[in-house]
Amino acid sequence: MMRMNLVVVALAATCLLMAVQPAAAQATRTWVSGVGDDANPCSRTAPCKTFAGAISKTAAGGEINALDPGGFGAVTITKSITIDGGGGQVASTLVAGTNGIVISAGATDTVTLRNIRINGIDINVNTASKISVFVTDTIVSHNATGIAAKNAGAGTVSVALERTTLSQNSSIGFRADGSGGTAAIVGVVSDSLVVGNGTGVQANGGPTVTAFVHVTRSSIVNNATNGALANGPRRLCSSPTR
Repeated sequence: MMRMNLVVVALAATCLLMAVQPAAAQATRTWVSGVGDDANPCSRTAPCKTFAGAISKTAAGGEINALDPGGFGAVTITKSITIDGGGGQVASTLVAGTNGIVISAGATDTVTLRNIRINGIDINVNTASKISVFVTDTIVSHNATGIAAKNAGAGTVSVALERTTLSQNSSIGFRADGSGGTAAIVGVVSDSLVVGNGTGVQANGGPTVTAFVHVTRSSIVNNATNGALANGPRRLCSSPTR
């Protein structure tokens, strides 16, 4: 489980907003609550029940906020938006056996996920556009793989982890996987802790693709199989790491 502050720029469609009847208008800020209802307008006094219910009523570039702890369901994001679970409370997707949050936003869109608990981060795309993912002040623990990055297309995927703990993930803490396409996979891990995983950090290159992971000012300790592992055409370096 994890509490996360994640910014993702990915590929998808841009949302076109039009000034129509008030019933169809989208707000710049909406709200969800464990006792809300998706039939509501998602206002602070009449919140929605799920992230999916709120996102359809939130304008591109807007924000969804959680009023109280709850499991707010899976959601697919196709536009710039911020989803904030609220400081100090437990907001989660509460799904099992499926993707909790799918980001399919435009190449120029920014998606921010903050103060939300989900299981793992799988950056698995198929795009020629460059993808940038920033994970900060986050704990990723008790998954099979904590964070994995892979692209079946030709766009470089850059993943930056800062002040992040990867802990007790049974297979791998962080994996930069270049085996899926022709895209370079670039990872930067700084001021972070990688502890108690199967393998702590892995750079896995494909036949013609480089996977690069740079670890700095971080601790990789007490991982069961390998602290750091590089397979295929790849590069894994540290400076300085504890």
